[in-house]
Amino acid sequence: MTFTDQAPGTLPHSTARPAGPAAPPGPGPLAPAGRTPLAPAFTGPGMRRSAIDTRTTTPVLDVTIPVFNEERDLEACLRRLHTYLVGCFPHSFRITVADNASTDGTLQAAERVARELREVNVVHMAEKGRGNALRQVWLASPSPLLAYMDVDLSTDLAALGPLLAPLISGHSDLAIGTRLTRNSRVVRGPKREFISRSYNLLLQSCLGAHFSDAQCGFKAIRADVARQLLPHTLDNAWFFDTELLVLAEKCDLRVHEVPVDWTDDPDSSVDIVQTALADLRGMARLSRDLVSGRIPVPELRSALARGPLPASSRAQEQSPGGSLFGQLVRFGSIGVASTLAYLLIFLLCRGIMDPQLANFLALLTTAVANTAANRRFTFGIQGSSQAARHHFEGLLVFGIGLALTSGALALVHGASGGTPDRWLELVTVTAANLAATAVKFLLFRHVVFRHRAVPIAPAPGAIPDTSAPAATDSALPHTETAK
Repeated sequence: MTFTDQAPGTLPHSTARPAGPAAPPGPGPLAPAGRTPLAPAFTGPGMRRSAIDTRTTTPVLDVTIPVFNEERDLEACLRRLHTYLVGCFPHSFRITVADNASTDGTLQAAERVARELREVNVVHMAEKGRGNALRQVWLASPSPLLAYMDVDLSTDLAALGPLLAPLISGHSDLAIGTRLTRNSRVVRGPKREFISRSYNLLLQSCLGAHFSDAQCGFKAIRADVARQLLPHTLDNAWFFDTELLVLAEKCDLRVHEVPVDWTDDPDSSVDIVQTALADLRGMARLSRDLVSGRIPVPELRSALARGPLPASSRAQEQSPGGSLFGQLVRFGSIGVASTLAYLLIFLLCRGIMDPQLANFLALLTTAVANTAANRRFTFGIQGSSQAARHHFEGLLVFGIGLALTSGALALVHGASGGTPDRWLELVTVTAANLAATAVKFLLFRHVVFRHRAVPIAPAPGAIPDTSAPAATDSALPHTETAK
């Protein structure tokens, strides 16, 4: 990654500071002069984020424009964005052009503007990829507030203020523009609209995402949060946005969404089909990373999550695994895999043993894996807390499934005189297993993985507050997506 000289008077590149928690700021925008300064940016679970100190010599905002072969549009984009920020953004800023391996005159165009406008900075990277460019620039930036937008500026810049305000105040950790809410105004073709909505539905159904638009090129993040999350992202291309947002939600960070006015660029060079395929591969890889523990989500959540409000219940905030529709989709996918594994084991065992014993072994073998998969994916519960209880209750649910399938087998054997055809046995156990699956979902949702209220231990010497609601099981995930 190489830097290009800027116009005279701009801040030197040596102002970058090492990653880590920011120094305690002075009075921020929410702490008027004469009051106690707000706490450092990371105040621990249960505490609030501090406001960003906007009275520093370091640019408060660093807007990154990742580009690849954008010679034609780049200069107009930079001048329009610069004019807007000078007139409408009340704090210091910097615009960083992240040229990732352009082969045309993009780099030269960026350098020409940088020599004229002191707030424009140029970074050149030999590797191609938007994710790679954003990761490198953001980790190296000294600014406490980081943002990026596409070079075509399809999003109306009037949304920039609402995007940044909750991050500056400490209310939110990330902010994204969304084209898929009722209040958004979007001009684009039906093909792109269908692909975008389908992709976000997949994310919500398969990964339990709660944000509405993963790929709108209009996002911002606090630098203190970015330094914690970015080292755990792997994608170097278009899936980077999704990976960062999913990881943020898994860590119980607050994602603020801003409806935008967005006009499609008809000359966009993005290959929609290839990008969609890459996104699907990214979803599969991210799922493996979350299951395998490559991403230390519990540790990140412990360091970043806000935690419960003092002496209050979070039952209304919690939404394990997302909506009922999303839970059904994930439970059904796991159920299909479990049913296929069950039938395979039943057939293998049936050739050497009694059908009832084969049924028992097949159900027992798949029960533990099924409970673990539904605990993690369907209902969004991670960590070892309460895992033993969940698996014990899962085995009780397994017993109900065993009773249904064993009873069905006994009926079919009795009705056929004791020697039914093998296909009839398979149809019977499959139908009984599907019925058991429906019962299992209801029991998992309302019994095994339900919210369990636990009392809050009062502080020493404190008078118990009998009117305060109970806290909920800390093993359950806490979703704080602001929409």
